[in-house]
Amino acid sequence: MSLRLAKLPDRTPVKITISLDPDLAAALADYAAIYRQTYGVEEKPEALIPAMLEKFLGSDAGFKRARKTLHSKAS
Repeated sequence: MSLRLAKLPDRTPVKITISLDPDLAAALADYAAIYRQTYGVEEKPEALIPAMLEKFLGSDAGFKRARKTLHSKAS
């Protein structure tokens, strides 16, 4: 039997702990406040960071090219 939907990839979250300088922590808190004003939904900075990183990495063409090269060499 074949399904139209492929098997879902592993979606187990991976926890990473980081330290931020005070200026970056303040900027993230401000971003969360502006997010709340914009969308009317309160989100903590730590909930926004994964989406921010995903957006950043997805928009970095140089990273995408280098990553493709990195993985093609590893195969």
